[in-house]
Amino acid sequence: MRCLRKRSTVSFLGILVILLLFMNLYIEDSYVLEGDKQLIRESSTHQPNPERYVHTFKDLSNFSGAINVTYRYLAGMPLQRKRFLTIGLSSVKRKKGNYLLETIKSIFEQSSYEELKEISVVVHLADFNSSWREVMVQDITQKFAHHIIAGRLMVIHAPEEYYPILNGLKRNYNDPEDRVRFRSKQNVDYAFLINFCANISDYYVMLEDDVRCSKNFLTAIKKVITSLEGTYWVTLEFSKLGYIGKLYHSHDLPRLAHFLLMFYQEMPCDWLLSHFRGLLAQKNVIRFKPSLFQHMGYYSSYKGTENKLKDDDFEEELFDIPDNPPASLYTNMSVFENYDASKAYSSVDEYFWGKSPSTGDVFVIIFENPIIIKKIKVNTGTEDRQNDILHHGALDVGGNIIPFKQNRQCSTYIRLGEFKNGNFEISDVNQKIPFDVHCMRIHVTKTQKEWLIIRSISIWTS
Repeated sequence: MRCLRKRSTVSFLGILVILLLFMNLYIEDSYVLEGDKQLIRESSTHQPNPERYVHTFKDLSNFSGAINVTYRYLAGMPLQRKRFLTIGLSSVKRKKGNYLLETIKSIFEQSSYEELKEISVVVHLADFNSSWREVMVQDITQKFAHHIIAGRLMVIHAPEEYYPILNGLKRNYNDPEDRVRFRSKQNVDYAFLINFCANISDYYVMLEDDVRCSKNFLTAIKKVITSLEGTYWVTLEFSKLGYIGKLYHSHDLPRLAHFLLMFYQEMPCDWLLSHFRGLLAQKNVIRFKPSLFQHMGYYSSYKGTENKLKDDDFEEELFDIPDNPPASLYTNMSVFENYDASKAYSSVDEYFWGKSPSTGDVFVIIFENPIIIKKIKVNTGTEDRQNDILHHGALDVGGNIIPFKQNRQCSTYIRLGEFKNGNFEISDVNQKIPFDVHCMRIHVTKTQKEWLIIRSISIWTS
């Protein structure tokens, strides 16, 4: 695993620092105008190399355009058809262990034939050691030849002359010089990979080169994206570790690539990603459980040190992800702080929290379009607050939408059953009711002194 530092949340101070650094580019000589031909100098002892690529401020300030890099195609060719998802991997030579081939194998083996039609995998061999690259390309082409021929796998390399200065950099956080060089180069590796992938697909997910995938991860990602239709997001997270499983709209990739390149020497990659998300006005982390990707490497790419980090929310086997069709939600319960009704219906790791409910209180879901329901599952309470469950309640489904004050409402309901120990689950709903469902209602049947957490509402449709 390549990012070893503890994760940091985006703070006001952190955003302010980033903005100040951005403004400072106008006066610093880290990046200069192309016409000046003045090489970057990060320290007085650095000897300039006339062949060194110089990033221009003009290029960097054009965030909608691609970074000017000429890539080497080591295997595969540019795709002719735009796919749904591109999976990006960046890899360097490790002192101990090599997990890249297993990672690529996991991506393909955990995808169905139909899913394979919608993904592309781009591997950036970012090490400057040409002998290592040649060996890796040979191994990849031997093991995954049919995926290369099918246009699903491409191996690229960004030449060293396009990299900025990597010696004599600022030693932020008292990191040793070799650590600063490692994490700074890593940021540039990712920037060049992201830059390459900007127009290949609709969405992009970054994996590290030592990852195991969940079965049918693409189908899970597509369901999550569908459930968030109409909402604003910059980054969706399908793992809580490092740079694993971070999903982006492809139209954001040019800005992200420029951002990583501009601040490559300032901080580790995962810290920069948090700032990028915050600066694009996504305040909170949106992370999904169970995780779709797991870190499997035992030795880090930094000095071959041990790295035993694991994501305990990872599930490798196929799990049944609900459809949760678009809907509006409301409740007449007293909501605590910002734990509003919509959070119970989301795939995100969050929940609804209401103060002590009374007899007759309701939690209502109004679907945008009538649906045929196969299965319903509702869970209340959490591990930390095991008594904040619905002690007495029932679940109803309804039809015949009518206007009601500021909301719509169903005129008729049929009761499907009672909650037991705070949970409700029922299958074959479509065989039990004679109409398409417009509404679903959780009905409190007895006042309770405990507060109520609705942790998740899951609906599967036909």
